[in-house]
Amino acid sequence: GDEFTAALDEPATERMVKHLDEMVGRYRSGEPLAYAMGRWTFRRVELMIDRRVLIPRPETELVAEAAIELARRVSPRRVADLGTGSGAIGLALADELPIDNTEVWLTDASTDALDVARANAAGLGRAAANVRFAQGSWWSALPSELRGTFDVVVSNPPYIAVDDTEVDESVREWEPASALFAGGDGLDDIRAIMTGAREWLKPGGWLVLEIGYRQGDAVLALASECGLVKAEVRNDLAHRPRILVCGSG
Repeated sequence: GDEFTAALDEPATERMVKHLDEMVGRYRSGEPLAYAMGRWTFRRVELMIDRRVLIPRPETELVAEAAIELARRVSPRRVADLGTGSGAIGLALADELPIDNTEVWLTDASTDALDVARANAAGLGRAAANVRFAQGSWWSALPSELRGTFDVVVSNPPYIAVDDTEVDESVREWEPASALFAGGDGLDDIRAIMTGAREWLKPGGWLVLEIGYRQGDAVLALASECGLVKAEVRNDLAHRPRILVCGSG
């Protein structure tokens, strides 16, 4: 704290003022705050954020929490965050789960996103040693010998229908479309993840997904089609159905 207080007394350098002016200018021109600042905090993890990745939302912190809670129940544990983007969920898992007996896989189809996630992992300290990265689409990113070995898999996949009129203009304009949109009904990627879940999860393993608030019934139907059990949809902070939790049986 002393260092910080001392810094408050130092005169602002020209460089600092210029940087602040630039940030404010970018924000005023419509750029989302997280991109203008270049950083965002997710749970306890400080993330570097830019246009290569989606800006983590507050409701996603609850998705991470649900996965952390389930993963804490087992040891040793192998968990994965599919479509990690900035690394937010997966790095929160690595940060909050015990250092011992934890292995966290972060995957993304985008090499750009994985670059951001790798840079963010560097800020984790000792827990970074538990993190593995894999590039590819959903389950196919993971090494095939790990089939049937995951205790908990979590994802915030794209779940917006391409023609959804509720999407904010600035979101469409600034954030990566590949992280937002998933076909005509918004369920293409959720389907792909749920279809492969039983093959990749351990018996008794768990899948945790962020879903669109109008997709609760559809994902519960999908869960039973895919042979997933104990499926429930939980609410986000605004009391909207947003988190699917289901088991491999």
